[in-house]
Amino acid sequence: MNIDQSVKVDHRELGRELDLFASHPLVGPGLPLWLPDGAVIRAELEKLAFEESLRSGCQRVYSPVLAKRELYERSGHWQKFSEDMFPAMRIGTEELVLRPANCPHHAMIYASRPHSWRELPLRYAELGSMFRSELSGVLSGLSRVRQINLDDCHVFATPDQAHGEVLRALRAIQRGYAVLGLEVDYYRLSARGSGAGFIGSDQQWADAEDVLEAALQELGLPYRKVSGEAAFYGPKIDVQLFDAAGREETISTVQFDFNQPERFGLEYIADDGAAHRPLMIHRGLFGAMERMVALLIEKYQGQLPPWLAPLQLSVLPIGEGQEAAAESLVDELRARGLRVQLESQGSLGSRVRKARQQRVPWIAVVGEREAQAGTLSLSVPRLGEQRELGLLEFIEAAERDLRSRSSSAAL
Repeated sequence: MNIDQSVKVDHRELGRELDLFASHPLVGPGLPLWLPDGAVIRAELEKLAFEESLRSGCQRVYSPVLAKRELYERSGHWQKFSEDMFPAMRIGTEELVLRPANCPHHAMIYASRPHSWRELPLRYAELGSMFRSELSGVLSGLSRVRQINLDDCHVFATPDQAHGEVLRALRAIQRGYAVLGLEVDYYRLSARGSGAGFIGSDQQWADAEDVLEAALQELGLPYRKVSGEAAFYGPKIDVQLFDAAGREETISTVQFDFNQPERFGLEYIADDGAAHRPLMIHRGLFGAMERMVALLIEKYQGQLPPWLAPLQLSVLPIGEGQEAAAESLVDELRARGLRVQLESQGSLGSRVRKARQQRVPWIAVVGEREAQAGTLSLSVPRLGEQRELGLLEFIEAAERDLRSRSSSAAL
C-alpha cells in the first residue's frame, strides 16, 4: 500500500467525524456500535466476502456463538487460550462459553455425517461473531475489540488436494484485495520453530510447509519464510500490509490445522475403503470486518470508492424552482439502488461544503438549465473534476462503476 506520509487522521477520529461508529459506557469498551453509515460500509464488505466465497467454491454455514465448555476443552482452545476467552456461564449443570473461534463448530458440522473421498474438498464459510477477553488498555476503535466478526472458511480435503486449495485461497485473496485497492507488502510463510509446543509430526510439518511454499512460488508472490511464526497447530501464510500510519498488519491467512481433525476424530472413507484423516485448512479472505473497515477508512481518509461509500450522491437544487426536478431525480436513482440524498436547506455553498465534509463521491447540482435539459452538473471532489452529464448517461455510468466495484470515483 502506498503510504501518504501527510496522513494524520486515524479511523477513530474519522469514525466520529463521519458518524460511522460509536461507543457507550453502558455497552462497554471494545464493543463498538455501528451507526447507519458505518453499517453500510460493513454490509458492502460482507457482501463482497460472501460473493467471493461462493465464487471460490465455498458453502455457507451458520453456527452458534455459544458452545459447551467441553467443546473447547476437546479442541484445545481452553488449555491454550482460556485467559483470552470470556469466563464460562453456568446454565443449570452446564457451562457455556462464548466462542473465540468458529473452527470447532465447523469441525462439528463436518462430523455431523460420514464422508467419502468423492465429496472432498468441502469448504465451509461463515461470517460469524467471535469474542476475545481483551484488557481495556489495549482496546482501540475498530482495530482492537472484544467482539470480532470474522470472514472465515475451513476446508476439509485429501492430501493431494492441498496444493490446489492453497492456490484457490491465495487467488481469492488477490481478487479481493484488488477490488479494495489494497497492496500487499509481502506474504509471510510462517514456519515451525525449534521450540516446544508445536503439535503434529515432522513429516506433516515438512509436507505442509512445502505445499504453502510451492503455491507462493507458482503464483510468483513475494514472500519471506520466518521460523517460529507458525501457529502451534500448523504452518501458515500471513498476508502482510501496512496501514495508513505505516504499521504492519496481518489481515488474511491461509493455514493448516493438524489439531482439530485429530482431536475430533474426523474421517473420510478413501478409495481404498479405509478411514483416513482429512486435512483442515483455515482460510480468511478479509479477516475481521472491524479491522478491515478501520484499514479502509484510514487508507481512503474517509473518501471511500462509490460502491463502498455510505452516501454515493448528494443532489443539490440551486433554488426552489428546481426542487421538483431534484426530487424526481432522487426518486429515480433510489429506485435503481443508488444511495442518494437530497440537500435543499441552506445556501448552495454551505450544502456543497457539507457534502465535501461527508466525503460524498459525487455531488450533483441542479439549476434551471439542468432541470430543463435533464442534465446534471456533476462534481467529483476526490478527483477535483466537474462535468455535465445527461441523466441517462450518469445512470449508466454510475451503475457500471458500482457493479464493477471500481476503486475510482470517475464516471
